[in-house]
Amino acid sequence: MSDQMQLDLPFSSSARKPAEAPFSLTDDELHDDKLREECGVFGVFGHPDAAALTALGLHALQHRGQEAAGIVAYDGEHFHSERRLGLVGDHFSSAKMIDRLQGEMAVGHVRYSTTGETILRNVQPLFADLWGGGFAVAHNGNLTNAITLRNELVRDGAIFQSTSDTETILQLVARSRKPRVMERFVDALSQIQGAYALVALTNKKLIGARDPLGIRPLILGKLAGAPIFASETVALDIIGAEFVREVEPGEIVLCTRENGEITIESIRPFPEQQVRPCVFEYIYFARPDSIVGGKSVYNVRKRLGQELARESAVEADVVIPVPDSGVPAAIGYAAESGIPFELGIIRNHYVGRTFIEPTQHIRQLGVKLKHNANRAIVEGKRIILVDDSVVRGTTSIKIVKMMYEAGAKEVHLRVASPPITHPDFYGIDTPEREQLLASNYDLEGMRDYIGVDSLAFISVDGLYRAMGFNHRDVEHPQLTDHCFTGDYPTPLADRDGEQRTRQLSLLAEIA
Repeated sequence: MSDQMQLDLPFSSSARKPAEAPFSLTDDELHDDKLREECGVFGVFGHPDAAALTALGLHALQHRGQEAAGIVAYDGEHFHSERRLGLVGDHFSSAKMIDRLQGEMAVGHVRYSTTGETILRNVQPLFADLWGGGFAVAHNGNLTNAITLRNELVRDGAIFQSTSDTETILQLVARSRKPRVMERFVDALSQIQGAYALVALTNKKLIGARDPLGIRPLILGKLAGAPIFASETVALDIIGAEFVREVEPGEIVLCTRENGEITIESIRPFPEQQVRPCVFEYIYFARPDSIVGGKSVYNVRKRLGQELARESAVEADVVIPVPDSGVPAAIGYAAESGIPFELGIIRNHYVGRTFIEPTQHIRQLGVKLKHNANRAIVEGKRIILVDDSVVRGTTSIKIVKMMYEAGAKEVHLRVASPPITHPDFYGIDTPEREQLLASNYDLEGMRDYIGVDSLAFISVDGLYRAMGFNHRDVEHPQLTDHCFTGDYPTPLADRDGEQRTRQLSLLAEIA
């Protein structure tokens, strides 16, 4: 992290209104100025309401992906698959749908597309008939050598039906020469690189697996004796299930039934590595009421705000969160600074992607359909805006401008994560590096671009302190934090081999 990205920037002594945004923003551009969610997975074994529980679990994980959802169930004779574009509640809330998903075993997935277009053939869980039985798999994360492996498989005659990196895992399992399904699954995982939390369903087993670095989360729960896998603890809460433990990094957990009794077996087929969970689970992705890695996400976000206040104090009248993800950090900032916390921006929770916007004037109103200034709180005040992250900066420009138009005397932006300078390749949909604001401007340049009186990000060490560490261990980083440091924890075969631009399918489909 260069010195110019640190927090020691003199604050301007007088308020000033920002220049006009360098370009007008459509609703799509506003939507794209956030880190997009990854995916969520859920699985249950040995419960008569397996599909209904899976649907409820996916409801709780909806924040991890809103583009598509799917469930595969097994009734002892047939696999049943239902996959749909859109939200879980739009498709999996009816008794008629659940009745089609018969069986006491099920896996489910909510999707945001980090690889592969949003089309039905990419919706998970993916299923294949293999030698020895059916195999369904759902995946949270991203493989950094998926295209490299795919090219090798296609050259050897494999036929791909999707452009999802998850199908690479399925193909590797199918083509393994190992005699048993579990051995073939382990053989497939030994060839992939990157981040993954997987749930898989066979004729006899429910399988949960987590990458050796623990980048993506996966937990094990239990309901009435039935084991459950999920991306976050909130998926257990919604069905009243008990949290048992996290699936450990590099661990594969097998759920089977023998002589009428459900057994849970753990295998660790890979060499142990230093654990490096993704820090963005705590900053942004996980629901604040989740427990990740034994830590309350809500409390971590409050501590981020407290550290931010200690590092970048400024005189002001009120602390205002950018809703909704900036709220816990703003509460922490207000508590540490002694400056009152207020809701100066009100979010409209009932608007999704907005209508087609035919005119320049209507386009400029796009942000106000989602956020509106609370003039009674903002007018005449020196305000501190607290947000969780800044990606392109385009949304920040609009919100800051809204604050000034509502009568703010000064606007100071505080960000509860360090500057994002590098893209992600592990399941977070980030812009390319040249589109990241912090990769193109120093701190003063970002402040001027956004149009605030002062701008400060939490330091990398401040982030680590909020996570319970003394500082970042440069030699052995405790977290996956490459978006801030450029320190990628795994090889990036596809990127380094320039595979990312290769067209994966000749088939054009309408979503």
